[in-house]
Amino acid sequence: MANRIRPKLIVVLAAMLAAFLAAPAAPGFAQTAAALQPAAAGAQEPILPHELSPVGMFLAADVVVKSVMIALALASVVTWAIFLVKTLELAQAKSRLKRAVEVLTAANGLAGVESKLVRTGVAADMVAAAIDEMRRSEAVLDHVPAAGIKERVASLLTRIEVRAGKRMSAGTGILASIGSVGPFVGLFGTVWGIMNSFIGISKAQTTNLAIVAPGIAEALLATAIGLVAAIPAVVIYNYFARSVGGYKLILADAAAAVERLVSRDLDHRLVRKAQPRRPEGLAHGPDAPIARIG
Repeated sequence: MANRIRPKLIVVLAAMLAAFLAAPAAPGFAQTAAALQPAAAGAQEPILPHELSPVGMFLAADVVVKSVMIALALASVVTWAIFLVKTLELAQAKSRLKRAVEVLTAANGLAGVESKLVRTGVAADMVAAAIDEMRRSEAVLDHVPAAGIKERVASLLTRIEVRAGKRMSAGTGILASIGSVGPFVGLFGTVWGIMNSFIGISKAQTTNLAIVAPGIAEALLATAIGLVAAIPAVVIYNYFARSVGGYKLILADAAAAVERLVSRDLDHRLVRKAQPRRPEGLAHGPDAPIARIG
């Protein structure tokens, strides 16, 4: 009988031991399964605040960051508009001024030069100013040295030259401002966006990259737009600085040509004045008869 009870007792003890060991492990397995279910769900469908594309990040950005992006985009549009307008303006002005310099160089004096130039050009303004000063000084040309009128004409031409160069440089200052300020404006948008991202992290109480990354990406997009606006502005500004410098050299050539024409006209006038005048009643030539006395 004892031999029959012993196997049953062993089975009961084994069952009790198994139940004792399984009791504390069951909650752990339940907790692990519960923890793995959201993780698996999250792995299948990551939760993102919005689409990670430039348009999506712009639409989901903060009002301040969005305003920074719009301002930088407008600055980029202004940069390219100035590039197109000033390129055409400089090309036309250089071509017209080069033709005017050729006309001035080929002329022997101011007379007739004004009619050969375009009336609205800078060279025509220089010739008109020189002719006007010559007319105003007509009464004293034969009594004073020519240095005075040359100095006055040079002063007028210098003023015309400076005004033309300044007019041609108009608009390039905007490019310099965009090139220097654009990156800092974009950096401001980046700092503001990262601050908002940190605030969102503290509210959500999570450091999940899927939650943090979009806000940081929005912030960095502002810096990227700032660089896109600033880099072309700096390159275009340097290009226009060289082009305007070349235009000013052609202006200097035109002013020098007008000064040479004025000096030549004054020299011709001085030579005509220095020629001796013969009496009107005196016959000329070796065969002329000698007038009788008495």
